[in-house]
Amino acid sequence: MAGGAEIKAAASPKVNGKAEICNGNFDPTAIEVEPLPPVVSEHGVEKPSEKSREIVLGRNVHTTCHSITEPEVNDEQTGDKEAQMAGVLARYRKNLMERTKHHLGYPYNLDFDYGALAQLQHFSINNLGDPFIESNYGVHSRQFEVGVLDWFARLWEIEENNYWGYITNCGTEGNLHGILVGREVFPDGILYASRESHYSVFKAARMYRMECVKVDTLISGEIDCNDLRVKLLANKDKPAILNVNIGTTVKGAVDDLDGVIQTLEECGFSHDRFYIHCDGALFGLMMPFVKRAPKVSFKKPIGSVSVSGHKFVGCPMPCGVQITRMEHINVLSSNVEYLASRDATIMGSRNGHAPIFLWYTLNRKGYKGFQKDVQKCLRNAHYLKDRLRGAGISAMLNELSSTVVFERPQDEEFVRRWQLACQGNIAHVVVMPNVTIEKLDFFLNELVEKRSSWYEGHVQPPCIAAEVGNENCFCALHK
Repeated sequence: MAGGAEIKAAASPKVNGKAEICNGNFDPTAIEVEPLPPVVSEHGVEKPSEKSREIVLGRNVHTTCHSITEPEVNDEQTGDKEAQMAGVLARYRKNLMERTKHHLGYPYNLDFDYGALAQLQHFSINNLGDPFIESNYGVHSRQFEVGVLDWFARLWEIEENNYWGYITNCGTEGNLHGILVGREVFPDGILYASRESHYSVFKAARMYRMECVKVDTLISGEIDCNDLRVKLLANKDKPAILNVNIGTTVKGAVDDLDGVIQTLEECGFSHDRFYIHCDGALFGLMMPFVKRAPKVSFKKPIGSVSVSGHKFVGCPMPCGVQITRMEHINVLSSNVEYLASRDATIMGSRNGHAPIFLWYTLNRKGYKGFQKDVQKCLRNAHYLKDRLRGAGISAMLNELSSTVVFERPQDEEFVRRWQLACQGNIAHVVVMPNVTIEKLDFFLNELVEKRSSWYEGHVQPPCIAAEVGNENCFCALHK
């Protein structure tokens, strides 16, 4: 990594060539770097699990929505309408401050200050079409967008003339585009993705009518290359399109990219018969700054990489970055006379403000700034894991991850208060740059206090060994 941005990490113990879940004491100076899945029939149709848990949905927003009303005839003179709207916005801002204070379960970096960019909010900036070719619409920010894309191209080791990419409207769009490119390169290809892949991967399979094979995972959430091997050999006559997770949604597990490539090669798939998309939504921007972390690089036979801009970077609006090889993009690109440009994007019109926010942060922080943020997140994640286990609460933390998995709180109000992401018997906290030790202590103290009332008398905490492993489960059986 350029600029001395790598953080040295002690080598992790390996089991069957795989990195173990971190269980030992954490040295901040040397960073180391669900319920049962649905049953899938032979025809790939999902069946509900016999022990499926009822999903707890959020409240109906129609009960609290802000309705739109017609202005009164004399509103311009009285100013009542403006005053009423100002009151609504003031209360909303107060609510945002409160919800930000208790935000822990989703991977958004809320530590940012973009006051310097307020002067640009008066402009309708739209980067519609290809980012490298200007259109007739002149109010754009392509010069910022291409600067950001070049930065990520250097990060993932691909020459400027060999890549194509764009700033997407969200992380899901990056996955949709990467998988679409794979489908266009291999129209008869089969999509392989681990069961713990983000739901947008399976959304893409439905949208594109692709045959999709779900691959089992290890207890860590990492793709099981042995199961991948079995499923690849069962479909050797068709090209393979793979989604590789650089940090899974729930457990923060990083798929073994080198292991996936080796498995493909050992199964007889030459490089011209497979396409790999790397979903690096959160950890795709963290791992380059940790030595010994699996390296995501276009020097390897991958087809595309995507990350989210509103996660680790801390952009205030959803956005993302998608990079693919120039040789692949021609199958999607077409000239658009209306724009006087080309377009190979999915959405067409794209937020022109997002590239400026990304450019601003990348310039202010640089490699060393991101290195510092990564170190803080990993250190604080280990602190949270150790505190949870010290309180007798089952907890797991994967190597290279800032996602701490623990037993699901029994009180849904507590879950909503702290905005925890839950799946089956487990929940998680994603430690981001804005999450301080003080905030974690506040959360932990409240959790321990509440938990004492959930498990009174003969009521015992649930066993989550199936989700986190025996060594991380503190139930009565495994304590």
